[in-house]
Amino acid sequence: MKVLGESQNSEQHLAQGILFVISGPSGVGKTSIIRSVLERIEHVVFSVSCTTRKQRPGEIDGIDYYFVSHEQFEKMIQENKFIEWARVHDNYYGTPADMVYENIRKGFDVILDIDVQGALTVKNNFSGAKFIFIAPPSYEILRERLKKRGTESEEKIQRRLETAKKELTFIPEFEYLIINEDLEESIRNLSSIIFAERLRYERIKDIAKVRKLMEEVR
Repeated sequence: MKVLGESQNSEQHLAQGILFVISGPSGVGKTSIIRSVLERIEHVVFSVSCTTRKQRPGEIDGIDYYFVSHEQFEKMIQENKFIEWARVHDNYYGTPADMVYENIRKGFDVILDIDVQGALTVKNNFSGAKFIFIAPPSYEILRERLKKRGTESEEKIQRRLETAKKELTFIPEFEYLIINEDLEESIRNLSSIIFAERLRYERIKDIAKVRKLMEEVR
């Protein structure tokens, strides 16, 4: 049941939607936070990425990722089908452009969950997007979370931890930082960012009720 934001006037969402780019190390808890926000806030959709990595137990094609072959992915690159794409840990990841642009035009906010490399690419090529970094409380806690997943070998975990060290150095490139120590608090923090960005005057000044109010006081 969606309980946050129910009092917001739906007319506000006639404005163009916002692209929220969320990034952070693998295992930091991004998926859990995003899923809860999607359940609680209206007019927010998740952009499902394409990947060539193997499907993990419990993952659903078209919900968690679009799982494609290397050949399919490379064809999509040639056809300019992605807002951004990157090769990470021997696999491709990319954000399909059509879904993002279509939903933003319709007034829906779109959440991207992408790696830091991809986030920086979007930052350089997509004006108006909002960038949020989700970090672990400590490097040791991140190590424990990756091991608890039980989906990868020790060698792959070490590779992810080395990547995480590099990714954490890019925190200053992001507008918002959420340290995921308590899941519920992190969900509230991300929700607050979305609501605050929706209420920026520059976004809603052309909505009929806002224009009428401003005319009344002139």
